[in-house]
Amino acid sequence: MRAVIQRVKRASVRVEGQTVAEIGAGVLALVGVHLDDAPADAEALAAKIAHLRIFADEAGKMNRSLLDVGGDALVVSQFTLCGDARKGRRPSYASAAPPPQAEALYEAICERLREQGVAVSQGCFGAMMEVELVNDGPVTILLDTQRVF
Repeated sequence: MRAVIQRVKRASVRVEGQTVAEIGAGVLALVGVHLDDAPADAEALAAKIAHLRIFADEAGKMNRSLLDVGGDALVVSQFTLCGDARKGRRPSYASAAPPPQAEALYEAICERLREQGVAVSQGCFGAMMEVELVNDGPVTILLDTQRVF
């Protein structure tokens, strides 16, 4: 699994002109699921998101996690994170998981985050979404459960 984690002051998702999810301070997690991902990847990614120390402590140092600050998470499925653009000009999405597998693992990430005490809002899986955010910092972190980077 691959994720782009952005520390936000606020974020929201709109589908067909209607706001379907919004959060205040916390993280926006854009998540891509690969063909070879399994429930263990969802577990690991959720734990990393909940415990990633990207929030400032009293000294202004990034030393606190989402759990420490009581922040929210907006989790949005984004299969294009699985795109491979190393050849040519059109990315290949051959390594992206098919929708049923991807949706199950996306839901598993959200559930694991909730189990850890994170308030989770979700985009609409498979929908064309408008994601709006105010990046705080800016702070953007790339995660990959296969540790490609």
